[in-house]
Amino acid sequence: MREKVLLVVPEAPAPQTIAVPGSRKITGGGLRLGILDNSKGNADHLLRFVIDGVKAALPVASVASLRKPHPTGAATSEVIDQLAAEADFVVSAMAD
Repeated sequence: MREKVLLVVPEAPAPQTIAVPGSRKITGGGLRLGILDNSKGNADHLLRFVIDGVKAALPVASVASLRKPHPTGAATSEVIDQLAAEADFVVSAMAD
């Protein structure tokens, strides 16, 4: 006798393309890079590699590096506001 097998594929749907209303121009000598460390073990080491890689590939004017107090909580609005004000691009990472 044949049995039915139900297969579940846990993939998210393909992202939709959206139009970007404009682009930021990098001025003042380079990219203002923002870093958000989620405070998990080794995230700081991973982000150091990212910073070094970006600096090797692009002119970087400044790096705003902020850290969440706990890995499970969201970043505070103050942290988000500071990154929005001080960075053109933000990288957030978690590691173990």
